[in-house]
Amino acid sequence: MADYTNFTVETDADGIALVTWDMPEKSMNVFTEEVMNELDKIVDQVAGDAAIKGAVITSGKDSFSGGADLTMLKRMLTLFHEEEAKDHDKAVKLLFDTAGRMGALFRKLETSGKPWVSAINGTCMGGAFEMSLSCHGRVAADSDKVKMALPEVKVGIFPGAGGTQRVPRLADPQSALQMLTSGQNLSPQKAKGMGLIHEIAEPSKLIETAKAMIKNGLKPVQPWDEKGFKLPGGPVYSAAGANLWPPAIAILRRETYGNYPAASAILKCVYEGLLVPFDTGLRIEQRYFTQIMQTTEAAMMIRSLFVSLQELNKGARRPEGVAPTKFKKIGVLGAGFMGAGIAYVTAKAGIPVVLLDRDMESAAKGKAHSESLISDQVKKGRAKAEDKDRLLSLITPTADYADLDGCDLVVEAVFEDSEVKKGATEKAEAVLKPSAVFASNTSTIPITSLAQNSKRPKNFIGVHFFSPVDKMLLVEIILGKKTGDKALAVAIDYVRAIKKTPIVVNDTRGFYVNRCVLRYMSEAFKMLIEGVPAPMIENAARAAGMPVGPLALTDETAVDLAQKIMKQTIRDLGEKAVDPEQMKLINTMVDDHGRFGRKNGKGFYDYPAKPAKKKLWPGLKDLYKQRNPDKIDFEELKQRFLVVIALEAARVMEEGIVTDPREADVGSILAFGFAPYTGGTLSYIDGIGAQKFVKLAKSLQKKYGVEFKAPKLLHDMAEKGETFYERFDPYAKAEAKKAA
Repeated sequence: MADYTNFTVETDADGIALVTWDMPEKSMNVFTEEVMNELDKIVDQVAGDAAIKGAVITSGKDSFSGGADLTMLKRMLTLFHEEEAKDHDKAVKLLFDTAGRMGALFRKLETSGKPWVSAINGTCMGGAFEMSLSCHGRVAADSDKVKMALPEVKVGIFPGAGGTQRVPRLADPQSALQMLTSGQNLSPQKAKGMGLIHEIAEPSKLIETAKAMIKNGLKPVQPWDEKGFKLPGGPVYSAAGANLWPPAIAILRRETYGNYPAASAILKCVYEGLLVPFDTGLRIEQRYFTQIMQTTEAAMMIRSLFVSLQELNKGARRPEGVAPTKFKKIGVLGAGFMGAGIAYVTAKAGIPVVLLDRDMESAAKGKAHSESLISDQVKKGRAKAEDKDRLLSLITPTADYADLDGCDLVVEAVFEDSEVKKGATEKAEAVLKPSAVFASNTSTIPITSLAQNSKRPKNFIGVHFFSPVDKMLLVEIILGKKTGDKALAVAIDYVRAIKKTPIVVNDTRGFYVNRCVLRYMSEAFKMLIEGVPAPMIENAARAAGMPVGPLALTDETAVDLAQKIMKQTIRDLGEKAVDPEQMKLINTMVDDHGRFGRKNGKGFYDYPAKPAKKKLWPGLKDLYKQRNPDKIDFEELKQRFLVVIALEAARVMEEGIVTDPREADVGSILAFGFAPYTGGTLSYIDGIGAQKFVKLAKSLQKKYGVEFKAPKLLHDMAEKGETFYERFDPYAKAEAKKAA
């Protein structure tokens, strides 16, 4: 009996081998080189031992597996780029061979001549689900913990170990394409309905059910290896195929604007793969996978949306030597929309929360927000009635500051007015223990000036949430001049406890995210003033990869808020700080036409009663002389949006507001959806190259003005041929600390 590090193999009296995957020192199983080598030997062991009738593979952890270790993919890419410098063809061949390793292993398993059953006990993602699909039988536990998905497309690649070939040979082609191109999670019920798994079992009977499949004579041959196999949706060249493929290509175009090479590659793999025998299909998949792995999009998305995101979620920026906080009680000041949302996510994380407002009625109204959110989850089947009761029991509405006694952390989310905030800070600090941390959720007022109201500025910090709090995944943590390590550690612990991603920002007007978002909106206002038709502005932004057009975004945040911010900026920084033409546009919208945005049903868009959809306000074209759309360079409009935002991010780095490129990149994608295929604002510049980017910015500056002026930092990087990740190496600091 061979010994394995990551697996145990036990054969029962019926001759069924139970293969349990349980990696030491890891919270989740992932595919590594070592795991694949061991699994390879286990397949040989099962196939070669006459006493073994078949095998069941399951996990010894509460999840099944997260799939391929993406750091392995990162290494694969590094190796490829090193080789490529020497010999391009050899490098591509190396990449092709490495890319085929996992697919070949799963093919070996399914043609080994013995029946294999995958017993899926928890989350089963990516490569692990591809392995399950190569087993002859698949059973999933009936539990909320079980989610199956092939999510690779979300990080710029695609399921390259047989996923694009097995899924469409099991499920109908439409659901197969939907699942592969969106990376959606499947519940056991949904997966069974699609034909991707055979059975759903009580969690305690999972292994028993899996073994029974083998005992009942499970055939060790996959359907596609049988003579006379028919595709679930019929052949590609058939009436059904003709109804499926043209719209599928059009829908993908509509959803991605051609920005995601991996999503197009999935369609090609499925389409071409279904025309040929299975093994040829696998080769086609391997070729496309090799091609996609060489794209800038894959490199940038793997880095930002997988590696960096994980590092930040694990607390990469947390100061060392501060004990982790176990939160016993958290206070939220202000039960308006933001405060109510903060109370909801805190209670959802199982932390008791005191929700305070000026009177009991307002506080109770804030708690009712949580009730409607959780009731909605229950209605959609995403939560149970007892989850609702537990969540609501954790929120205590109050109008009495004395109830904050015993809080480890207080989050202030009162009205954006320095005086109101000052009163709230003083009243709260009067009851808090000295070690408690006070955090302000301000979006505009610098933290250092707010900390002047505090008796203990060391424990005063900013935590800036985005609206709506329950949906937005990012939180900006803002350091005041005097904020201490302990306050930073507590803030990061809190953001992680509520399952959001923290980025750490130094104090400045608008912090990081809002500075970028305001540039995005102001570029759109400039385009309107130039006479670019409004639909073209919105379409250009979406085609550039932004999830929401800038005019729609202004409506969501409110047009009169844009007016308030502009007026405040003029008060603080003088007349020159705001373009008078843009001020005039916003004043016309708000003062002359009463258009405040979505909240009063009219902004840049009109919001008719449901089910009618919002549409751009026809009056926009009367505000400025419209240019002929055929004479406008659409590509240039797209560039203006991305470049103006990326330049602002570069300035934020130059000023030392954000110091870690991972935070600038991840933050820009999570907070305002900056074109995810670029990997974020700084990866966008790195992907183009500083020299080319500066040249592009210069040509835009000539035509459109000073906001396209590249900062000195970028000129410097262009001269040295540097990237942001080289110049602000996020790992160098950690290494230096270790060495010290």
